[in-house]
Amino acid sequence: MEIFDADVITAALADEAFREAARVAIKNGFVAYSAGDVTVPPVGHLDLPDAGGECHIKYGWIRGDDVYLVKIASGFYGNAALGLPSGNGMMVLFSARTGAPAAILLDAGLLTDVRTAMAGAIAAEALAPPTVECIGIVGGGIQARLQLRELASVTACRRVLVSTRSSAAFDTLAADLSDTDFTLERADSIEGLFDAARLIVTTTPATKPFVRAQWVQAGTHITCMGSDGGGKQELDAGVFARADVSIVDSLSQCLAFGDTSYAVTEGALGRDAPVELGAVLGGRHPGRTSAEQITIADLTGVAVQDIAIAKAMWARLQG
Repeated sequence: MEIFDADVITAALADEAFREAARVAIKNGFVAYSAGDVTVPPVGHLDLPDAGGECHIKYGWIRGDDVYLVKIASGFYGNAALGLPSGNGMMVLFSARTGAPAAILLDAGLLTDVRTAMAGAIAAEALAPPTVECIGIVGGGIQARLQLRELASVTACRRVLVSTRSSAAFDTLAADLSDTDFTLERADSIEGLFDAARLIVTTTPATKPFVRAQWVQAGTHITCMGSDGGGKQELDAGVFARADVSIVDSLSQCLAFGDTSYAVTEGALGRDAPVELGAVLGGRHPGRTSAEQITIADLTGVAVQDIAIAKAMWARLQG
């Protein structure tokens, strides 16, 4: 069994050839998942409210693969006050023939962060309107930074409005992205951000919806990726009622939790209305068909993304 630490994984992530291979693997993974070629059991959730923390366990197998994966990922949202990152975890690959552990990736949650951002860019590439003059980012954490970095490869737009809780959070985000050619401006309000931007990513752990249906303009694409567990919600259910196309990474997961679950429960969206991202990527659904449509991608994070990036990383580290 091979064990790789976070420093080795971080160094490998700097290789653009690896990153491109990982993007392709994740995209193909979504297609395989929606075609029924991936076994993904329900997500394991452990809430630790005393510490403001949560742990997710995701696992799965792409049929025919030599390995399967188990991932443990945690989020402790008070860690910033302790000078610690909010995310942590590891990915473990096992032989699909014997069950023996093959590799442990002690990535401290980094691969989860990167595969989440890559999925956001994949969704935007498939669903964003053809012309984007302003990108909107809601949130100022790691996903705000990584989502923007990944979007650089799928849109020529470099004007960004950011909504953060504090000016300090915006300043930190702007400093982290100072090596890019994005021009960042702090939005006066979330409503103002939605008025200006047509490609919007919400990246918060909000437990109450803060995006209102009346704010969403024609021709807007929204990727909501913060509601990755029960009790979280970013979009009001009415946003889904206005949308022309509602895309999910996993129908079963998004009906169980995520923003889609609230829209269905409240009757704003039919249970059969959402379409999986893999069906769009695989050409079985057209996705956006006009520039004026409103589209939503609800991304809760699927184990096939973890399988894809873990396999790509293991191959890269093996040389």
